[in-house]
Order: sequence, then structure tokens, then C-alpha cells
Amino acid sequence: AGSQASPQCSRDEENVSYTQMLRSELLGMSPSDRLQGSPESVLQYKAQKRAMSEDAFSVSPGGLRSSSCAPTPRKVQRKIAKAPAKVLDAPALQDDFYLNLVDWSSTNMLSVGLSKSVYLWSASSSRVTKLLDLPGEDSVTSVSWAQRGVHLAVGTNSGEVQIWDTEAGRKLRTLGGHRGRVGTSAWNGGILSTGSRDHSILHRDVRQPDESFAKSLGHRQEVCGLKWSFDEQMLASGGNDNKLLVWNLRTPAPALQFTDHLAAVKAIAWSPHQNGLLASGGGTADRCIRFWNTTTGTPMQAVDTGSQVCNLMWSKNVNEIVSTHGYSLNQVMVWKYPTMSKVATLSGHTYRVLYLAMSPDGQTIVTGAGDETLRFWNVFPGHKTSLGGVHSHGFAKVIR
Repeated sequence: AGSQASPQCSRDEENVSYTQMLRSELLGMSPSDRLQGSPESVLQYKAQKRAMSEDAFSVSPGGLRSSSCAPTPRKVQRKIAKAPAKVLDAPALQDDFYLNLVDWSSTNMLSVGLSKSVYLWSASSSRVTKLLDLPGEDSVTSVSWAQRGVHLAVGTNSGEVQIWDTEAGRKLRTLGGHRGRVGTSAWNGGILSTGSRDHSILHRDVRQPDESFAKSLGHRQEVCGLKWSFDEQMLASGGNDNKLLVWNLRTPAPALQFTDHLAAVKAIAWSPHQNGLLASGGGTADRCIRFWNTTTGTPMQAVDTGSQVCNLMWSKNVNEIVSTHGYSLNQVMVWKYPTMSKVATLSGHTYRVLYLAMSPDGQTIVTGAGDETLRFWNVFPGHKTSLGGVHSHGFAKVIR
């Protein structure tokens, strides 16, 4: 109980100093400034100062020595910037593990749920549009883009789901059926699956005029994660009951049940590189990323990350997976699969990194947290073309 500061206090002070430095450098704020929720500040950003990086092809003095042998070309390791490329102000972005408030469309539009409003941010032009305000005390609890086109599903705290045409700025319909908030949703063509605090998953064909739906019951607590497989044949669901379920919709019961996680399962991701490969992440009491072979129904490897797993997403272009974390590290990690060696660890958020989405070209991810910021990271290469080059089309060019 002496006067000497504890290591924890020192770390806290360093975190405060680091946060102040980030706000000053990235957001143009003085240490005394606070994020404000004025309409002018929503989804606005300032460019980050970029540090000069060492040339990966620079020749060291040792490389100038004479030799009778031709030098062997070195494989250049990909470098991932440790600082975000851009930071957007997202006032009132909720610090709630069970919600899904950020999504990136195939047309390069970011949707963000902020309190009772949904905003759209064009990654091509940086234009910000308010799409909707919910009435009364209702609030936005999830947003999800249809795979193709401009339709956005908006889940609400009241249990309703709204379908919007974002180009026309018009609500197409409102879907009932849930008795609790709708914290997650996933599209499969014209079929929208929604998960709720009422423990149920509803499946509706939004192209049909009626509101008939199929219901999947298997969770005993809130459904907080939903993902359709890339072949659109299997739906994975995660819940606050620590269960990971896989459905094929041909039968009312889940086709597979995995109960290895020791905490809520929100983070779910299907591999685009290997059919039937599913990854899932557990909450604070679990901290593990687990992999499953859904073709055989067997568990594969597990990795203890040391921190709450909030999101998982596979790269479209390389066999790597990104995870975002909450208690207690608040980091973003990039892993090489199947070795699960770390490619990069990215820090900057001061709250749990609860939200994750990826650009259409697969090169950039955006993360969101209760620190009321959205941070853009350039983490993955472009996909290789048939000529051996790398193709890039979109956001990665805009933010550099």
C-alpha cells in the first residue's frame, strides 16, 4: 500500500495517453474533446497521418558484397499497417455484445445503426445519408444487406423487421412475428432469416405478399449470431445458451448441435475456401475460436485467444480469418489458416470491438466499438487474376 504506482495503474495511464494521442492524430481532437452526437459529426472522418515505411526492397550494405552466385530472390512478407487507414465518428454506437449494427453492401455502401436511426455511408464518395428514424422509444438492433441489390433489413428492439429499398429511400414492408428484439439477421437470396431474444429464428420470403414464415426452435436463450453457408444450403446459429446449431431447413430440428463453447456464441463464419468448414467464437468465459467440419459433423481444432471473441470473418482472397475481441484486449487479430499463426494484431479501440464488416473487394475491414468510432483497416491483398496480377476495385483505393 505504498505510494509507488502499480503496474496496472501505469498501464491504465498509458492507455489513456494512447487514446488521447489517437483522438488527436486521427480525429483532429484535443485531449479534452469528447465525441459529439450532432448530425454534422455522424460518419465524418479525417485522414490519418501515415508514417513513412521502410522500403521492402531496400538493399542492405551486406547485399553489396561480391559473389559468384546469383542472389536468391527473397519472398517479400506482406506488411499490414498497424494504424487504421480512416476513422469515422459514430456517436451513440451501442456497446451491446448481442447486436449487429454494421454491414457493408456489395454495392460499396456501409449501413450503421445508431440509436433509433440508420445511416448510410458511401465508401466511394464518402456521402452520408440518414435512411430512417424509428418512432417513440424503439431502437435499431441489427442491419443486414441482401447479397445483391440495395435492400436492407433493419431489426428493431420492439421485435419488428423493416425491409428498405435504400436507393429509393423507401420502406417496402414491416414484418412482425418476433416477441423480442431482433439482434441478428441473414439473407439467402429472397429468404430472410432473423434471430431474436424470444429464442426463435424466423425464415420469410420477402418476395411474397403475405407474412407466412417457417420457424426454427432450438436455442433456449437469445439468438445472437446467424450465417448462411456460401452454397446457401446450411444456416449456422449461435445463442446466449452457448450453443452452435446448424440447420438445413428440410427438417424442423437442427441437423447438428455443438455444445463445446462455454459462453455465448455470436461470432460465426463459413469458409469460402473449403466447403462445410465453419468457425465459431465464444464470449468472455470461453475465449476460444473453434472449427467444425459440418460435412462429417465433427469438431476440428480450437484456439484460446485469451479474450472475448465478438466477430469472425474469413478473407475472400486468401486462406486467413480475422477475429475481433472484447474483454479484455479490445483487439483485432488476423490469423493464417490452418496453422492459426498470427499475421497481425491491431489495436486502437478503447471498448469491445463488437462490429465487423468487409469491403466488396475483400481487402478492407471496418470495425466498430462502444468508443463510438468505426475504424477501417487494410488487411488483405486483392484477389489474384488469371494473369497473375492482383485485382482491386473500390474502397482500398479511396482510403489511401
